[in-house]
Amino acid sequence: MEDAKSIKNILVKNGYSVTAVCTSGAQALGYADEYRDGIVIAGYRLADMICVEVRENLPKGFEMVVMASQRVLTDALGSGIIGLAMPLKVHELVNTVDMLSQGIVRRRKKRREKPPVRDEKEVAVIERAKQLLITRNHMTEEEAHRYLQKHSMDNGTGMVETAQMVLALK
Repeated sequence: MEDAKSIKNILVKNGYSVTAVCTSGAQALGYADEYRDGIVIAGYRLADMICVEVRENLPKGFEMVVMASQRVLTDALGSGIIGLAMPLKVHELVNTVDMLSQGIVRRRKKRREKPPVRDEKEVAVIERAKQLLITRNHMTEEEAHRYLQKHSMDNGTGMVETAQMVLALK
């Protein structure tokens, strides 16, 4: 527990928020279930399980760092666990957490950037607007699609809203 508190202090001093300090794998997994992603830092053996068991039960968006002797780390590596050899060097811990944090931020950004899934009504509105542009303005299907995309971006509106405006201007 003292080592865990020391690690927490190191991370907090370097600008990271620490959600919890746990003594068992069950506690760590309980906290992890409340979040979408994060980093679990542990020793090889917790009160109720070893690190490999914790890793296997962590939700998908989590990374795990295990701190142990080099000899023990070889048993844990290769199972989605990042190892830090003891004795611990502060800069190695901070650099590792920084690297993993950046990966989590990239994954969060990717999730936000996924295009929205449109329902059938929205797809039908876009298709009707494209058909109108094709017949009225003699565009190809691709040109009509690009027209809707460009105007929705230029106006700061969604593509469905832009398609509705095109249809309103029949």
